[in-house]
Amino acid sequence: MRDLGLVRNDEPVERLFTQGMVIRNGAKMSKSKGNVVSPDEMIARFGADATRMYSLFAAPPDRDLDWQEDGVAGVSRFLSRVWRFATKYADRAKSGGSISGAQLSQESQLLLRKLHQTIRKITEDFAGRWHFNTSIAAIMELVNALTAADAAIAAGQVPDAVLAEILRSLTLLLAPFAPYLAFELWEQIGEKDNLLRAPWPKFDEALAREEQIEIPVQINGKLRAVVRVDANAEEDAVRDAALADEKIAALIANKEVVRLIVVPRKLINIVVK
Repeated sequence: MRDLGLVRNDEPVERLFTQGMVIRNGAKMSKSKGNVVSPDEMIARFGADATRMYSLFAAPPDRDLDWQEDGVAGVSRFLSRVWRFATKYADRAKSGGSISGAQLSQESQLLLRKLHQTIRKITEDFAGRWHFNTSIAAIMELVNALTAADAAIAAGQVPDAVLAEILRSLTLLLAPFAPYLAFELWEQIGEKDNLLRAPWPKFDEALAREEQIEIPVQINGKLRAVVRVDANAEEDAVRDAALADEKIAALIANKEVVRLIVVPRKLINIVVK
């Protein structure tokens, strides 16, 4: 995997940011204080993609960034993990195929759901907030899900067509943050078109939707339990699930329930006296 470096590598790291300060060892990074990090050094040690991705991940653009070399090293290890996983299954992804109408295993459905949730998250971040740290965190969660499913993938429980969609979309999602790695992966998975001209992946709302969600349950404003309910559960079903929870039932025993407030998909608050 080659790493070509930043286009501009003669600027101190603090010049890579337009808002917020870059902090190192508790002080603002500046040449006068002699605490400026050389991009050349970071690129030589960890690669351009890791240096760039860490600067975007460590803090949103309107916050101060506490520069930590261990953080750059961590991002470098993460990108290496992405490379190992993608190249391990690149040949299977090249076979492609269509997942439309196919009977998918539970493992495949879970991975596709996570993929489309990630695409939705990053697409929404790009549409307004531009907080790249949460976008990168979403990619990391996706990769964690993929590596956790490695045994099932290796055993053939995830079809090649699903792998192809996942790896292609993952590469596109990585491209704004780790472009050199993305270009290498694009070739590895057999894509022939120019990555820069490839359309941004679209999420399927139906695939991204959770089958079940977790809802916190409060008693008199204090969190006491969390219940899992169907994502489309009616208010009565949500209320029944809260009251049936063993911990909640014990806490409200012999007490009068004055009100039970259900905030759809968000919260249940039981008021007792």
